[in-house]
Amino acid sequence: MDHPLIDLINARIRSAEAEGAFDNLPGAGQPLPPCDDPENAVLNRIMKDNGAVPEAVSVSRELARLRAELIETADRTRRHTLMQDMALLETRLEIAKRR
Repeated sequence: MDHPLIDLINARIRSAEAEGAFDNLPGAGQPLPPCDDPENAVLNRIMKDNGAVPEAVSVSRELARLRAELIETADRTRRHTLMQDMALLETRLEIAKRR
């Protein structure tokens, strides 16, 4: 099933082509860069452009931050809380790595 606005979209594209909106774009006439995952290329580009990272990476970063805080913390209650949080993150990290 086509998008309900497909006719409007195509008309806008034809109009932009006629006006030369697509002339002299960066990279025009050059081959596309190699792609390891062509099925998810657009999704991967959007994620990269928006700073998204895999869960394992973000969990590792948070774990490193908590470890640094633990080294600097003398309060026993806070240290206990940090260690609990770290244990939870270590579990999440193992799960994320298995996916």
